[in-house]
Amino acid sequence: MKISRQFLLSFLSLIFINYYVSAQARIAELREAFLDPHSEKVLVAAHRAAHNEFPENSIAAIQKAIDLGVHIIEIDVKVTKDGIPILMHDGTIDRTTTGKGNPEGFTFEEINQFFLVENGKATTHKIPTLEEALKVSHGKILVDLDLKSEKIYPIMDVVVKTNSMENVFFFDSDYEVLKKVKAEDEDFMLMPRAYSLEMADSAIALFAPEVVHIDQKFYTEKVVTSIRNAGARVWINALGKPDQAIRAGKISSVMEELLIYKANIIQTDEPKRLLEYLETNPGTN
Repeated sequence: MKISRQFLLSFLSLIFINYYVSAQARIAELREAFLDPHSEKVLVAAHRAAHNEFPENSIAAIQKAIDLGVHIIEIDVKVTKDGIPILMHDGTIDRTTTGKGNPEGFTFEEINQFFLVENGKATTHKIPTLEEALKVSHGKILVDLDLKSEKIYPIMDVVVKTNSMENVFFFDSDYEVLKKVKAEDEDFMLMPRAYSLEMADSAIALFAPEVVHIDQKFYTEKVVTSIRNAGARVWINALGKPDQAIRAGKISSVMEELLIYKANIIQTDEPKRLLEYLETNPGTN
């Protein structure tokens, strides 16, 4: 049977519309949970995206996080010598790529000659631009931008250019940097890092942030209550020893400790395991 061109175009248009509506519903649901500090939903953040099968901070790791149903990806951003924001965590590209040197000392054309490394072996994956990463994540997942560069204006420009303000928030422990972000646009969402109750109170007073990143050493009911009563979510890490215990099969005890005072965002290198736990233990979510 011959299919008419008009029928095919109509069919493809319907697929696109359904996909767009689904994506919009997904990000709207995530934003609603993210912006409600009293929501009982625990959000899972994939550290450097879902990088257990792919290089960290790669497009493939971002797509894997989306496919898993992760709520938030954390990605690290630096800026090349010619002003292109790229995904890179370290001060050099030595560990994670086939090249060597300071990523901000290369032009994008130069740094694009290198490949990402996984478990010490070169892959076919390239260092992504922030623009590429935000286009992949747009409408599908929330994005924590960990600012690893003093050149923050090109980063903010890309967030605006890709219409990503609804699903991106900026993270830094340097409050002077976050002041510049907020001064650029009041609608930018922020996550300051705090190392004490006093610092959390200061972050809330300065920024009225959507979320505050705290550390285990001062994770108390008082701190969490203070942050949530101010209208912000509480972010805590499972990185390091908690994730190691999760891999060793001790996820129940780890999650009890992480959720004891009702922190409601958990960053992890094991997003799949945390999602599965939360799905099979609905009382914790």
